[in-house]
Amino acid sequence: AGSVKAGKMPEGEKMRQCKQEEEQQQKEEEREGLIEFYSSYQELFQFFCSNTTIHGAIRLVCSKKNKMKTAFWSVLFFLTFGLMYWQFGILYREYFSYPVNLNLNLNSDRLTFPAVTLCTLNPYRYSAIREQLDKLDQITHQTLLDLYDYNMSLPRSDWSTLSTQRRSSRSLLHHVQRHPLQRQKRDNLVNLPENSPSVDKNDWKIGFVLCNENNNCFHQAYSSGVDAVREWYSFHYINILAQVPDAKALDESDFENFIYACRFNEATCDKANYTHFHHPLYGNCYTFNDNSSSLWTSSLPGINNGLSLVVRTEQNDFIPLLSTVTGARVMVHDQNEPAFMDDGGFNVRPGIETSISMRKEMTVRLGGSYSDCTEDGSDVPVQNLYSSRYTEQVCIRSCFQLNMVERCGCAYYFYPLPDGAEYCDYTKHTAWGYCYYKLLAEFKADVLGCFHKCRKPCKMTQYQLSAGYSRWPSAVSEDWVFYMLSQQNKYNITSKRNGVAKVNIFFEEWNYKTNGESPAFTVVTLLSQLGNQWSLWFGSSVLSVMELAELVLDFIAITFILAFRWFRSRQKLSLPRPPPNTQDNTAFQDEAPALSTPHRFTVEAVVTTLPSYNSLEPRGPSRDGEVGHK
Repeated sequence: AGSVKAGKMPEGEKMRQCKQEEEQQQKEEEREGLIEFYSSYQELFQFFCSNTTIHGAIRLVCSKKNKMKTAFWSVLFFLTFGLMYWQFGILYREYFSYPVNLNLNLNSDRLTFPAVTLCTLNPYRYSAIREQLDKLDQITHQTLLDLYDYNMSLPRSDWSTLSTQRRSSRSLLHHVQRHPLQRQKRDNLVNLPENSPSVDKNDWKIGFVLCNENNNCFHQAYSSGVDAVREWYSFHYINILAQVPDAKALDESDFENFIYACRFNEATCDKANYTHFHHPLYGNCYTFNDNSSSLWTSSLPGINNGLSLVVRTEQNDFIPLLSTVTGARVMVHDQNEPAFMDDGGFNVRPGIETSISMRKEMTVRLGGSYSDCTEDGSDVPVQNLYSSRYTEQVCIRSCFQLNMVERCGCAYYFYPLPDGAEYCDYTKHTAWGYCYYKLLAEFKADVLGCFHKCRKPCKMTQYQLSAGYSRWPSAVSEDWVFYMLSQQNKYNITSKRNGVAKVNIFFEEWNYKTNGESPAFTVVTLLSQLGNQWSLWFGSSVLSVMELAELVLDFIAITFILAFRWFRSRQKLSLPRPPPNTQDNTAFQDEAPALSTPHRFTVEAVVTTLPSYNSLEPRGPSRDGEVGHK
């Protein structure tokens, strides 16, 4: 037995040596695994599904022996992916639509009182154009007499001045005759003769015709005779104003005869608190609190802490054909903004005390990708013709005026004059009326693109107004009120009810509202929503996303590797074959790569038991003991 164990010792050492070699080879293979890659898509996908933290992926590998389960989990897995990315698409679409949240803030502070513009509501008969206006009144008198058999009364003083300006009167008459006021049949009565008994005076439209140099005419017609006469008279009135070389000749301020009393915060106003300008249709206008160096502030709300005005509304030496109402026109606006009386103004009734309460409201919009608002108008392709800051109405009127100068060769009198241009006047621009009304129709239809070019400002201040009315002065106090006005302001009372009016403008409350915008969908919100969707459908985290990204990169890498191998194999097949005399060398070359290719051998150890020395010696106890001893 001892000899057998001694003979088997080399076999055990050999087994240990083989085991050590196998462990060393395994370590070498592990070291080589740092740079090795997957050999197929199946191996990559199986490794990903077995080791990823994405829920449901392991089911694709565990159930591979059951094809029905594998198909079910495959469909469920990719359907879940599709639904998740559909939700991702919705989130991205919402993010790139740049939605905003509206923030409403209520602030309490001392408020800067806004600018207040008050106009007489009737254009004044200025001395610089008095003679031409008298002649225009005479022509209008004759026109109304011919069209409507209406004998409009005119003061004698107006008739007496006509002989002093015969040359200008003949020129005015010539241009008025070129643009006469005339009647036109309605569309459904065009084919009937004028003396037909079925045609009544009420079946006519009244208007005037404007033609250009090529005798292309534009018919400006109105269904109302009042509107037609007023528009026709206004057209000639604008031409008369445009002929005045110096605009300062129309600056005839008569503050004391229009505003009898002015008080703010129980303090009397003075000349430093207002500015004056002339409006072609609303006459003399006065803007209070427009001086940026000393603006009024309201310490308390209420009617006693605002602006209080007593104004004269009796018409005297005005032009009745331009304005058919009595009273005054008032507008509240922000400083450094022009007063567009047509847009935001409203009329004050005579014999009435009008109390106007205000609420200040500021709007702050987000620019850039969130809206098309502009900060200061510098990025708007329209030149600002007003000496004020940018507003949407300023831009729209500037746009129309610039198109007017470009198309008609002159500027409209109601708007500021661009550099190098002159106001339209039919003594110099005979066809400007035709061009103006055609351009006005295009402007209203937005053919000029002014409403598209002019954007809203990102910051704007508005005043929400509400008015209350009461009779002023009352029946029991009107006698002493008018007596005091006649003594203090030398006001000759001719119509007590239509002579004066009172206006109170004040803040309703001390608080003002700010409407601001903030991004509703930021990058942080987007990432949070994406994470919520990912956790909902797969119950994983950011590291799971990195695993998926790694899978995509590995897939791309395998694709490149397989494509490179395919390209190399195609390249070897395309090499030309060697000639026959080099057959032995070719065979050798063909075998050489095979020799260089490592082969895996299987070594099997066969152990054969050798005959023992005991079989060669004589058997006996003594001998066995001796041999065993050796």
